[in-house]
Amino acid sequence: MGTTNPRALARKRRKMHIRKVVRGTSDRPRLSVFRSARHIYAQVIDDVQGVTLVAKSTLSPEMKDYEGHRGNKEAARKVGELVAQAAREAGITRVRFDRNGYLYHGRVKALAEGARSGGLEF
Repeated sequence: MGTTNPRALARKRRKMHIRKVVRGTSDRPRLSVFRSARHIYAQVIDDVQGVTLVAKSTLSPEMKDYEGHRGNKEAARKVGELVAQAAREAGITRVRFDRNGYLYHGRVKALAEGARSGGLEF
């Protein structure tokens, strides 16, 4: 069932426009971001094989000791660092960033900066 929410429709339009260009390969997988009101999720995806290589979120076990609200920029930055660390352990250093239709600011930007500081190249 489709939505009539103008914001959701605008995000969907942006997402489709971005996904025409951004494809993840085994050489350079796609780092996809999903944002909800309470949490943020990031996964590294190989679109050619159709598999998720690495996935981290504010619900991951590594975030268990995190104190504070998980829907803020600080938590998003931490998730970016975690996904970068896991990706490096899996032998991935270069990714394509897929903001998934979200505007590049706030939590999405914080996650990207955390991933860069963790050693991933976009």
